[in-house]
Amino acid sequence: MKEKIDDDLKYLWHPYTQMKDCRADPPIFIERACGLKLFAADGNWYYDTISSWWCNIHGHCRPELINAMAGQAAQLDHVLFAGFTHPAAIELGRRLVELAGRSLGKVFFSDNGSTAVETALKMSFQYWQSAGKHEKRRFLGLDLGYHGDTVGAMSLSGVDLFNERFRPLMFPTLKAPTPYCYRCPFGKKGYGRCSLECAEALGKILHREHGNICAVVLEPLLLAAGGMVVYPAEYLKAARRLTETYGVHLILDEVATGFGRTGRMFAFHHTDIEPDFLCLSKGITAGILPFGATLTRDDIYDAFYGDYSEKKTFFHGHTYTANPIASKVALESLKLFEDGVLLEGVRRKAAYLRDSLEDLRQMPFIGDVRGIGLVGALELVRNKDTKEPFSFEERPGLEIYREGLRRHLILRPLGNIVYLYLPLSVRQPELEYIIRNTREAIETFSRRRKAGKAAVT
Repeated sequence: MKEKIDDDLKYLWHPYTQMKDCRADPPIFIERACGLKLFAADGNWYYDTISSWWCNIHGHCRPELINAMAGQAAQLDHVLFAGFTHPAAIELGRRLVELAGRSLGKVFFSDNGSTAVETALKMSFQYWQSAGKHEKRRFLGLDLGYHGDTVGAMSLSGVDLFNERFRPLMFPTLKAPTPYCYRCPFGKKGYGRCSLECAEALGKILHREHGNICAVVLEPLLLAAGGMVVYPAEYLKAARRLTETYGVHLILDEVATGFGRTGRMFAFHHTDIEPDFLCLSKGITAGILPFGATLTRDDIYDAFYGDYSEKKTFFHGHTYTANPIASKVALESLKLFEDGVLLEGVRRKAAYLRDSLEDLRQMPFIGDVRGIGLVGALELVRNKDTKEPFSFEERPGLEIYREGLRRHLILRPLGNIVYLYLPLSVRQPELEYIIRNTREAIETFSRRRKAGKAAVT
């Protein structure tokens, strides 16, 4: 095994990883997986408590999905999707339209979350250009939003740590303040004790700039990479009203929130709104294969429909668009939702997760507890009264991550945020183990921090 790790460090470059850190903390060599567990070559095992970067929804190596993948691979592995089609893509498109809602009638397939968002941006832009609204060239997002690592998605995002170095490559976008209730940008005490000043701020930008804006782009109810920020449904409803009032599109990025994560099939289903574009990936194939989809309204599709000579064609695509194997796996995954039992179980387990994590709020260094569905987050702070965060260099999350590994948990942090992003298939005993050991990992961290502070004093 050591030889393999040595080769890894010699030849490979891991994402979102300072490779120098890997000398002290080498990559964990995973040989196989089953259900919620990842099994390492050294005999250890770990609960995949972050769903392998938020994409695994049914547990690893689910037999129905593996069989669907193998069966499709033996029949049709891949075919270009320009001028050709196949049964799995047609059926998947129909099912996604049925699940999404009344207004989203067309589906464009791509490869991943970033490309799903890029597709929506280009569609919105071309729509307005074709309509003669040539001044509409900009997009509006949230200042803590994250939509991917391609240049367009980065331009829209606001997470400086991820994209600050690439700013010279990006096109200009507008940013509205994030509805971050714990750290309200308007100094309010939280939702219910405010007047949705964050929505008012969004409205002011739209009032001033709507003639130049193609679309507002939001992650509905949960900003994942931005710090697992959960915001009230009323903000999303207000955003939809504002986009309708000012004549701009609403693009919802459900790459991280779709397919049951929040207790509904899609997060926007917690409201009565419908977007103009819906971007999907990650859980669409239950984390087995890369895949993306962008849904939009029929009238937007119609703006691209015409004689070839009119040059209305959407000249955009990907080599693996609508890959048959990925399409088939996505269909098989959707079948697991059909009787409603899965989502009902998510809602029941979500209530237990919420209540259990809330019990940790009184612990030292836990500033905020928040969550939605089977996503729960704990924000670490140096001072609970002032909400002073730990510095970038202190890396408290790394300490808790290491403690988690000792307890068979993957608690990969987002800065000062320790979170759980659980597969929908998590069972009650597993959930209890995960929460109990998360608490113990944080307690160990807290004792060490207190001891260190006392020693310095």
